[in-house]
Amino acid sequence: MRRWSHVCLAAMSLALVTVIIGTQSRTVNGQSSSDRDSQRRARFTHAANLDPEANGNGRGNATEAPAAFDNLTNGFELQATFDEHRSAFEDVEGKADGLGPTYNAQSCRECHQNVVTGGASQVTVQRAGHLVNGHFFDSQGGSLIHSRATAPEIVEYVTADDPVRALRISPSTLGDGFIEAIANDTLLRIRDSQPAAMRGTAVVVPVLEANGAARIGRFGWKSQHASLVSFAADAYLNEMGITTPLLPFENTSSGRDVTAWDTAPDPNDDGDDVDAFANFMRSTKAPSRGPFTAQVDAGAQVFTQTGCATCHVASITTAPSGTKVNGGELVVPEALGNKVIHPYSDFLLHDVGTGDGIPIQPTDEYVPTANRMRTAPLWALRTRNRLMHDGLSLTREEAILRHGGQAAGVTAQYQKLSAADRAALLAFLDSL
Repeated sequence: MRRWSHVCLAAMSLALVTVIIGTQSRTVNGQSSSDRDSQRRARFTHAANLDPEANGNGRGNATEAPAAFDNLTNGFELQATFDEHRSAFEDVEGKADGLGPTYNAQSCRECHQNVVTGGASQVTVQRAGHLVNGHFFDSQGGSLIHSRATAPEIVEYVTADDPVRALRISPSTLGDGFIEAIANDTLLRIRDSQPAAMRGTAVVVPVLEANGAARIGRFGWKSQHASLVSFAADAYLNEMGITTPLLPFENTSSGRDVTAWDTAPDPNDDGDDVDAFANFMRSTKAPSRGPFTAQVDAGAQVFTQTGCATCHVASITTAPSGTKVNGGELVVPEALGNKVIHPYSDFLLHDVGTGDGIPIQPTDEYVPTANRMRTAPLWALRTRNRLMHDGLSLTREEAILRHGGQAAGVTAQYQKLSAADRAALLAFLDSL
C-alpha cells in the first residue's frame, strides 16, 4: 500500500472520456486510445433505476449539523483518524507517487485551503473543446487542459481548433458529507416544488464504486458526481494524474502518448488514498455563519422575497441514519443522518446565462447539461472574493447581476429594490 497522498478537487474534472478525432488510434500504456476511451465511457454510463433512498423528510427530531471552521471532526470519524485523513488531503505528491505526467496540482490542500483545509480557493482550471453540427466534442486529450506537466515536451495547450473555452474555480469541500447524505428523493422534491420557469435539472450519474448504480449528482460544477469516493477518484486522476482501481488508465497529453514520462506502475494508488480523501470530506463540519444583526435578518427576508431562495435553498434535512445511499455502498451514520444543513443550494443544474457550453460528457444523454451549472452553495460565501463558476465576478452585486436565463426574473426584482433593501441583502450574503 502506498503512502497517504492527496487530491486536488479543483473544479471537478469531467474528462473521464477522451473523444477521438477521426479514426486515428494511439497506443498508451499498452492499450489503444479507442479501447481506453470506450472503457472510460462505459464506466460513466449510468443504470436506469434510481433508488429514492428515503422519503426526504427525515424522521422527526432532526438536529442542526455541527458548523465551524476549526479542523475538528463532525463525528463521522474519531479526531485522530480525521487528523490522519486530513494529513493525507494535505500531502504533496511527486513523480514516484504517480504524479502526472500531466496535472494541475500536487495536493488537495493546494486547491482547497481557505480558511481551513477543505475550503474553497482562487485556483482555476482550463477546459476546452469544439462544436460539430452543434454537438460538443472534447479537445483531443479531454475537455480538461492541464496547466502542469512533468516534462516540457508534454505540456498541454488550448488550440485554435477548440474555440469553446472555459475556466472553473475550485469549490469548497467543507460539509460535503452532509451533502452526500441528502436522499435522491429530497432533491427531487425540491426540484418539483420550483416554478416551471425556474425548475432545476436533477442529473443522474453513476456511482463508480457501486458498478455504476444511478444516483442524482451533487458534487462539482455540473453535479457530475453523486458520491465522494467517485468525486475523489475522478480528481485524483484528472487533477493529479494518479490512477486508481476505479479509474486505472492514464490521461494523455492532448491525445499524445505519455508512456515515456510515466515511470510509476498503474494503478498508482490501490484505492486507500481515495477512501481517505472521501472520509476526510465526510468528517468535515458545515461552514459556520457570521454574526447575525438586524440588517442581516432583514436581508434574509429580502433574499426570499426576491426569489433567490428558489434555487439557493436555505435548509435541507439529510436522510435518516441507517439509509443506504450510493447504490448501497454507504449507510448514513448518526453523525450525518437527519441533520439540518444550510447550504443555500438545491444542487440542481440551472441555465442562468453563464453556462460554459461544456456538458458532463460528450454523449447524447448529457447534451442538456452544456449550458447549465450547479447552483453554487452559498455557505462559506464570506470566505470567498472570487465568485460564480469561473471566479470572474469580484463583488456580490456583480455576481447577482450576471444571473440571467432562468434567474432573469429574480435579477429584475433585485434591480427594483430600494437602496436599503439592497444593502440588507448584501449584508445577509456577507454573513453566510
